[in-house]
Amino acid sequence: MADSEGNHDTQEAPDPAGMFANRLRKGVKRFRKWARAQGLTAWRVYDRDIPEYPYAVDVYGDCAHVVEYPRRRALKSGTAETQREEVLAAVTEVLGVPPERIFVKTHTPQPWGRSQYGRVGQGSGRIVVEEQGLKFWVNLGDYLDTGLFMDHRNTRARVRSEAKGKRFLNLFAYTGAFTVYAAAGGAARTTTVDLSNTYLDWAEDNLDLNGLADARHVLIRADAKAWVEAQAEGPDRYDLVVCDPPSFSTSKKMTGSFNVQRDHPRLLAAIRALLAPGGILYFSTNFLGFELTESATRGMDVEEITPGSIPEDFQRKEIHRCWRMVAP
Repeated sequence: MADSEGNHDTQEAPDPAGMFANRLRKGVKRFRKWARAQGLTAWRVYDRDIPEYPYAVDVYGDCAHVVEYPRRRALKSGTAETQREEVLAAVTEVLGVPPERIFVKTHTPQPWGRSQYGRVGQGSGRIVVEEQGLKFWVNLGDYLDTGLFMDHRNTRARVRSEAKGKRFLNLFAYTGAFTVYAAAGGAARTTTVDLSNTYLDWAEDNLDLNGLADARHVLIRADAKAWVEAQAEGPDRYDLVVCDPPSFSTSKKMTGSFNVQRDHPRLLAAIRALLAPGGILYFSTNFLGFELTESATRGMDVEEITPGSIPEDFQRKEIHRCWRMVAP
């Protein structure tokens, strides 16, 4: 009896590696044609769909970018390594990407207050991808993030559609993708603020790649929060602002630390002082426990646009939150 039950269990239990490969096939079937129609050569094909396979798999041109979100138990037992080999074999088979063009990262949970950023390799995975008629440099090898936050694709498109003739400000700008969209949308001028010279150089490369690098587009290396607060008394006002700060950040180049929950009321008050009448602010955060303080947006017309801001290929809908705020 025990043997027959054991045989029955063996027949019924699905092959987990086969499950993953099948889900990957479904993702390719669903999104490849869609991505082509959207003008995307970078898109997500698998988004931690099966709980037993905590991976995100992205297509970048003829490469694949695989991020593993390992569970503590799998790391301790050593099963994570075996599973990783299964996943990479499936990516090669289903996506047709050879192992040398698959870039693998491991996203280990960090205690609150420790930066998620930083160099993770010395790879040479720098390529150009296309997104909705624009081009961007990405680096698949050197950092945990590639230089293009694909989950903000829809909001970038909104910014491009609203940018014509506007004075645009991009805070915590990273590699300047929002700036490229605003410039392509006909912004009268753009100001891009980030603390990192590396990312500002990258932003300049992205503008140049799209034939948009000129004197109207200014890049400033500064702590975005301190910079905004310092500008309040100045003459400059902006019609369109994007602020997508990190959840937490600390650096030798800044005073103290930045905590999005703690610091957003003061940050938003400072941005509001820089908005022209009727000016628009897009504010976003990846901190999913975030609570927007009502007093921080007093007098502004506030709409949470999160559902529409997350692209179709990102099936884990809790990747970020996003608001559109309009000054009186």
